[in-house]
Amino acid sequence: MITVVGTGTGTPLPPGVLAGARLVVGGRRHLGAVRLPEGAERVVLGPLAPALDTIGEYVGKDLPVTVLASGDPGFFGIVRVLAERFGTDRLDVRAGVSSVAVAFARIGLPWDDAVVVSAHGRDPRTAVNVCRAHPKVAVLTGPGAGPAELGAALRQAIGTPSGGSVGGSVGGSDARVLVVASALGSARERVERVTPAEAADRDWGPDVSVVLCLDEARTRAPGAVRTVAGGRAEPAGWALGEDEFAHRDSMITKFEVRALALARLGPRLGDLVWDVGAGSGSVAVECARLGAAVVAVEKAADGVERIAANARAHGVYVDVVCDMAPDALTGLPDPDAVFIGGGGAELPAIVGACAARARRTVVVAMAALDRVPAARAALTGAGFSCDGVLLQSSRLAPLPGEVTRLAATNPVFLLWGTRTPLSDEGVAL
Repeated sequence: MITVVGTGTGTPLPPGVLAGARLVVGGRRHLGAVRLPEGAERVVLGPLAPALDTIGEYVGKDLPVTVLASGDPGFFGIVRVLAERFGTDRLDVRAGVSSVAVAFARIGLPWDDAVVVSAHGRDPRTAVNVCRAHPKVAVLTGPGAGPAELGAALRQAIGTPSGGSVGGSVGGSDARVLVVASALGSARERVERVTPAEAADRDWGPDVSVVLCLDEARTRAPGAVRTVAGGRAEPAGWALGEDEFAHRDSMITKFEVRALALARLGPRLGDLVWDVGAGSGSVAVECARLGAAVVAVEKAADGVERIAANARAHGVYVDVVCDMAPDALTGLPDPDAVFIGGGGAELPAIVGACAARARRTVVVAMAALDRVPAARAALTGAGFSCDGVLLQSSRLAPLPGEVTRLAATNPVFLLWGTRTPLSDEGVAL
């Protein structure tokens, strides 16, 4: 049997949990805090593979093993790899209190509405994008993905944050505070509130347990009683009607076009989406409703105001850049997906600039068919596979006498490019 014990966040070690163990595995600080049974071998956790091999040797001989882990080992912890390697029937898990629960308890906030994301051993950009999109996030950190790296990414001024109560302040990080919880449950425990810029300029050392990223204006606002844990619930529908958005003279991506655009963009939690030539911001808002972080680029000042109003009306967060593409794109973080809904004569240059930066897909909506070849060439020239469709729909419209006719909408050509994934050897799959 492998006994897995969560400790290190103030949870006391269960009495006798180490008795009889022939192998004890854990982090250096966990092993240093306990007295090992006489004759027991110890393995300091570093790379997992050698430790798992040693555990396997003891399990093969039916010798008892104890693994010491932080907090709740079933929450982004070692229980997953142990269960995959040895099976759940060999595990006896004694869960402690997770560092996330302790950190929120220290600052007196509930966390059933928080999004929890791990940056430990992972590309931190996902965690950064979740922090951009959501008002209450807990980030499990690791080497190269700690408070300094998180703060450096978030302090980058993107534009005008338009989804919450922060109004017209410049820089998407201005409304956010980072709560850095270190050495939770020990005599060295520290819980500090800092701005992203302050976090970026410090060396935090190895004791960081978890970082909370909060938009406090929104996290402290009254909310409805929740029945499902986690961040904002998935929307009941998308491709909302045009009357759900403020717009000028019907200058808005129609819902039929938006439906297919969203399907090709695939916005999701952890993604960053650009909406270039955003107009009313209908695509930006819908991507944010589906969980993505969003930057809307719009050259008209009155358009920026409409995007802000629409984001607030739908309770989402959108960073807005009031500038002209493609120059406006230079300082933005790389997107996963891009929607281009405007551009005029500059469209080929805009498509090329977006294709050079997009990690997954670029979707372009065009009313003028003579712009399709240049846009398609820009996508294929950047290595994207390309497809498209002319969308033409007719909607039910009432006529006098309680009869109905079909009213045609303007046709729109939707073009999308998808980046071909590469293997580890750099060969197209």
